[in-house]
Amino acid sequence: MLPLSLALPTGMSGAFGAGIALSLATIMALGPQNVHVMRMGLMRQHVLLTIATCALSDIVLIATGVLGLAHLGGLSDKLQGAMVGAGALFLLVYGWQAAQRFIRPITNTSPLDVASSSPTGPQVFSRKQAVASALAFSFLNPHAWLDTAVIIGTASLAYGQTGGIVFGAGAITGSLIWFCSLGLAVYLIGRRIGNANMWHWLDGMVAIMMWGTAAWLLVQLVN
Repeated sequence: MLPLSLALPTGMSGAFGAGIALSLATIMALGPQNVHVMRMGLMRQHVLLTIATCALSDIVLIATGVLGLAHLGGLSDKLQGAMVGAGALFLLVYGWQAAQRFIRPITNTSPLDVASSSPTGPQVFSRKQAVASALAFSFLNPHAWLDTAVIIGTASLAYGQTGGIVFGAGAITGSLIWFCSLGLAVYLIGRRIGNANMWHWLDGMVAIMMWGTAAWLLVQLVN
């Protein structure tokens, strides 16, 4: 997160630029939402739909923070605890699914050319499943709420009512830039991938990351 003291000068253009900078600074970390976008891009499945869903979710979260949550003083302890618990459960399940794929034997068949029933083949998502997964990674992820609704919403208060809205618009623009760039990059990389070993180790990395994040969330919940 960028400290407010490093934000651009107060003003409409300054507020917009500061919103972009803060949004990019908070979203660029390799969290569950970004990993999901990367995986969908590498599999070349519903990439635009996934990007659009994640971006629209960020718009909702940022607007919630800028227009409401920041002025209400943040989330209540009970609501925050419920979100953290739900997010940890979701990450544990997703990590378990990735671990199941990781422990299966590797074949020399390209995962991009095999059916979804193949031991190393990528899961085939329907459009509804793609949207549901993207929504889950956006709204069941406490980090997404913290980065967008809380941090960006609170930072917008420094620019007043009108400037805060411009700041939020900048933050939304930063989110759109990031998701479009990330989705395009991994889609182009995915066109050149035909190695089952890459998918095998990617699933292992995803499982570790998801379980590690879930463990961290549960520790925060009990403390």
